[in-house]
Amino acid sequence: MPDSLPVVAVHWVHDLSPFLIRFSDTFGIRWYGIAYVLGFLCAYLLLKALVRKGCSELREDQVADFITFGALLGVMLGGRLGYMLFYNFDEFIHRPWIFFQFLQGGMASHGGILGLVAFTWFYAWKTKLSWPGLGDNLVTVSPIGIFFGRLANFVNGELYGHETDSSVGVIFPRAVNELPPPQIGEILNRFHAATVEQLVEMARTRPEIQEYLATVLQPRHPSQLYEALVEGLLLFLVLLAVRLKWKNLYHGVLTGLFFILYAIGRIAVETLREPDAEKIAGITRGQFYSIFMILIGAAFIGWAFKAKRRNGDVPGRAAK
Repeated sequence: MPDSLPVVAVHWVHDLSPFLIRFSDTFGIRWYGIAYVLGFLCAYLLLKALVRKGCSELREDQVADFITFGALLGVMLGGRLGYMLFYNFDEFIHRPWIFFQFLQGGMASHGGILGLVAFTWFYAWKTKLSWPGLGDNLVTVSPIGIFFGRLANFVNGELYGHETDSSVGVIFPRAVNELPPPQIGEILNRFHAATVEQLVEMARTRPEIQEYLATVLQPRHPSQLYEALVEGLLLFLVLLAVRLKWKNLYHGVLTGLFFILYAIGRIAVETLREPDAEKIAGITRGQFYSIFMILIGAAFIGWAFKAKRRNGDVPGRAAK
C-alpha cells in the first residue's frame, strides 16, 4: 500500500459524471446520449455539404430521411443487436427482453457499422441508387460519431486500458472490478457500498474514497481517448481528404477504405485496452471481429474496380 501513495499526487482519479443534467439517481440527460445527437447532427450537415459538392447520387431533400432512418435502424438497432450477439449472447438467448433495456447501456460499434451497411443496402434498393455509392459518403462522415462516442466512454469511465506507469495514466474507479473478489468485497465493506457501481458513484463526490482508490488501483491507459483520435478524428480526416480530392471515385472504394482503416486502428489501439469480454483465439473480440472487416473492405474495393460505377452513371451501362 505505501508504495502506491505517490500515485495520488501524479495521476488523476476519474470523477466525471455520466450526466450533464440529472433528474433522479438513474434518469437524466447523459453525455452518451449527447454524443449520439452530436454525431447524427454532424453527419447530417457534412453529408448535406457533400451532396451539394456533387459527391453523391443522393438528392439534398433526401439527406434528412437518410440520416434519420440510418441513425435509428442502422446505428441504434444494429449497435444494440451487435452488443447482444457479440458480447452478451448467453444472457440474450435466455432473456431476450434485455434488448429493450437501453438505459442499462450496451452498444457495439461493429454492430452499428454492420447495421448501417444493411440499412444502406435497403435504402439503395428502395430508391434505386448505388448501394456502395451511398455508403461511400456515409462512411466518410460516420467517424465523427465514433469520435463523440469514445469521448462519452471516457466520461463514463468505462472501456479503460491496461495498467501503465505513463504520466497519461488515469485511475478509473470502475477498475475495482479487476481486483480479486475478496479485495473487492473488502473495499465495498469499507465504504458501505452494495456494488462496485455504487462505489464508483460515491467516489465522484467523496475525496476520501478517491484517495483510498489511488492507493489500491494502478493508473491505466485512457484507451477511450486513443480510440476517439484513431478510429474517429484521424479516420474522418483521411476519408474526407480522399472524398474531396477525388469526389468521383468508383463507388465502393471509400467504403472499403473505411472498413480496412477502422479495423487496423481498432486492432492497434486494443492492444492497450482492457478486454471487456472473454478473448477469442488469444485476441480481444474487438480485434477478432475487425479481421473480418478487413476482408469486407477488400471485397468492396475489388467490387468497385470491377463495376467501375461513378456518380451519374446509368445502371447497367458500362463506364467510360
